[in-house]
Amino acid sequence: MPFRKIPNTDVTYALIAFNAKGKERTDDPDGLMSAEILKRAKAELPTDIFFFSHGWNGDAPAAVDQYNRWIKAMTDLAADRARMGPEFKPLWIGLHWPSLPWGDEELSGDSFDAPAIASSELIDRYAERLGDEPGVRELLERIFRENENDAGATAMPPNVADAYRDLATTLGRRVEGRAPAGDAAPDAEDAPFDPEAAFEAGNEAGDSFASQGIGGLLGPLRQLSFWTMKNRARSIGQTGMHNLIAALQDALPKTKFHLTGHSFGCVVVSSILGGVKDVHPLPRPVDSIALIQGALGVWAFADKIPYTGSNGYFNSVIAKKLVRGPIVTTQSRFDKAVGVYYPLAVGVVGQVDFAEEVGRFGAVGQYGIHGATPTVTAKMLPETDDYNFHPGTIYNLESSGYIKKMDGAQGAHSDIAGPQVAHAIWQAALV
Repeated sequence: MPFRKIPNTDVTYALIAFNAKGKERTDDPDGLMSAEILKRAKAELPTDIFFFSHGWNGDAPAAVDQYNRWIKAMTDLAADRARMGPEFKPLWIGLHWPSLPWGDEELSGDSFDAPAIASSELIDRYAERLGDEPGVRELLERIFRENENDAGATAMPPNVADAYRDLATTLGRRVEGRAPAGDAAPDAEDAPFDPEAAFEAGNEAGDSFASQGIGGLLGPLRQLSFWTMKNRARSIGQTGMHNLIAALQDALPKTKFHLTGHSFGCVVVSSILGGVKDVHPLPRPVDSIALIQGALGVWAFADKIPYTGSNGYFNSVIAKKLVRGPIVTTQSRFDKAVGVYYPLAVGVVGQVDFAEEVGRFGAVGQYGIHGATPTVTAKMLPETDDYNFHPGTIYNLESSGYIKKMDGAQGAHSDIAGPQVAHAIWQAALV
């Protein structure tokens, strides 16, 4: 993955890529991109490094398109760039990682319709998304075979439920009635996987949101895929990307670091800070973080989760002051990905509650960060106004006035390249 130039500009950025196993890709003839980034950074001595992680993107071209638009939106704001000072020299880095739980075309149709895409193609897609671990494809074939025979099932057959439990265990997901397998999920709010409950919850949500196609016998598979992507985000963040940012900090003691994530990318950047098991922080705090329409739980940074009494998975970010400047989050009521699919996928609650209150399974992109202090709730501002952000403070920005352009089944989830979003990131970096 080489350095790339944004079309019709002189702006370049590094694109680093990881595979579904969480390993940096090595198919570039010039070697690992992480080594090339470190080499260039030592030579150019940037004053600021801006790191970005996408969320729901299935392939490298989609990631490139997002970074082209996102970074260009920032560099187009000449006034913000000028305020960084005459010596300002940025290094822009974007991460590509396979992170698509399902495609919009897989969400079309009624909950009880057979899928419009051939089962063989869907099996290939989900096997790849789930990491193609041994035994995964066989379990997928059992589930899809039953779905072909009875796509309109009103109860989950026992053999399908067993296949789902085996699949979840293989993937490392906690399963109802079984001992936990593997590491904990990135958020402490994930309920143990119960395929029958997932089936019923998906059907109820499908009835409430017609034509979303999140029910039926394949509904629990989409939930497992969702969880797998979130877990992958944690793994990539706390290993490969943590190691790269740590190496850059060691090599560049005077450089400021600013991390920005979108959707599951918010799990990536949050995981970078603490490293493996959240006990190996970076050499020094980063200077700002922006979590744009975050697909991670509202209690992930909490001092104490009301429902469990434990700390949020990323609480050390606050407790250990791993961010010197502000932590900025955005929320939009038009975002269906975090407002509809997220609570369904992580909670499998019998009925999704869409009331204007914080629930156990809410997402940061819907409600902001809760349970951590100091926290300020405010509105996203035009690109001409100042926020007056303060260091060490969490800012939850209600952004429905700007993050609102519909994007298929996901609503406004990817409407993040506007000047107002870019301005908020700049303002955080200025603190």
